[in-house]
Amino acid sequence: MRQNSVAEQAVGFLLGLVDEDIAGRVRARTGLPGSERPEATVERLRRAWTWARHLPASVALWILENDDPGLNAVVWRHIPTDSGLRRAIARGVPFGPGRTGIIPVDRMLPGQEPEIPESYVRHGLVGSLREVDSMAAGRAAASMVLTQDDWWTVGDADFDRPLPGYARWALSVRPDCPPLIRQAFGSHSKFTHRLRQAGVYDGPAEYVTSEGPAIRVLEVLALGHALFPARAQEAEATLRPLVQDHLGDNEEAWAVLVQLIETFHGNTPELVVTAGAIA
Repeated sequence: MRQNSVAEQAVGFLLGLVDEDIAGRVRARTGLPGSERPEATVERLRRAWTWARHLPASVALWILENDDPGLNAVVWRHIPTDSGLRRAIARGVPFGPGRTGIIPVDRMLPGQEPEIPESYVRHGLVGSLREVDSMAAGRAAASMVLTQDDWWTVGDADFDRPLPGYARWALSVRPDCPPLIRQAFGSHSKFTHRLRQAGVYDGPAEYVTSEGPAIRVLEVLALGHALFPARAQEAEATLRPLVQDHLGDNEEAWAVLVQLIETFHGNTPELVVTAGAIA
């Protein structure tokens, strides 16, 4: 692995789930550098974001829950097709649980809000959703759902009379859609598949146990303490028992994991179990 590589960051996250003395021995055995200081992690993030694809929708939401204008501006660049989140960011809508009022907006964002749909101007929030007859129209109408009050208004309207399918779909793949409302929109396998394609997960446990390849997920989690600390702890709690059972203090198992991680296509639990089994 090259210095400061994605693989080093990924393995470093897993090493954070075992005792420091074990992690130290593994680093000496494999040549991995020491763990990165939190302030260096944040600085690296602000300088350049190197992830190869757009953020999974739920990960973007977990970062937005900090209600940090600087982080919101970073997320903005990685959600170009999510007009709803972009509109909320540009308007200073808070995402943190229980937070109300308007939060500061990064100076680069005012005036960049996506265009307001004509149907919303003519028919209002619920009316524009009832007019939806295509996915594009659904996304446009759904982009005007911004606050918790908006979500419950939409949920009540759907309960009174189901919204068009495209509208339900567009609303459900918004990562900030409340779980109770999303559940009312559908639960069949095709619906669940659409959520996964959009990068929407019930929480970090589902993200780390279902998404792959492992190196991509672990790269995200390696920045978790800087970007989504509460959610990162949930991911750690899910993976810690697995890492301790299959890797633990077995330096050879860790060495195998280092060799596998850059080419392994499965999810993180599969990577950990495979490395332990080979060793």
